[in-house]
Amino acid sequence: MILNKRFIAIAMAALMAMLLSSCATGNAKIASRQGYERFPEKQQTTQGKKKKTAAIGTTFEGEASYYGPGFDGKKTASGEIFNQNDFTCAHKKLPFGTILEVVRKDTGAKVRVRVNDRGPFAKGRVLDLSAAAGKKLGLEKVGHAKVVATVVE
Repeated sequence: MILNKRFIAIAMAALMAMLLSSCATGNAKIASRQGYERFPEKQQTTQGKKKKTAAIGTTFEGEASYYGPGFDGKKTASGEIFNQNDFTCAHKKLPFGTILEVVRKDTGAKVRVRVNDRGPFAKGRVLDLSAAAGKKLGLEKVGHAKVVATVVE
């Protein structure tokens, strides 16, 4: 009789383990689906809301640097694939798609870039430019420089 109770307890534990493991596998399959959101009520949607934009004419200044070869072909924070030859940049808060005119303070060199990533993560920097934009400002020689950026679109 004790043997039967022990056998039933072990069988029940094995059955529970199998059921729970199949739930975890099923959830992993669901979570791997493109577009799956575990907590959709926590996600903010833009459906029915006005698209977030930056005020045209907003100006800020500080140090800008550039990034390129190590990030080329990787996904940016906006979901876009980074191309070091495009005129794009990373900014900490400006909405993706914002167009900036960036002017290097010491030379007056200008470039227009589109925000498509988040950063920079180096202390004291306000923009990370793509390699093409950085080259247009002459940053490939100095690494970083003081710039003034203005929202134009």
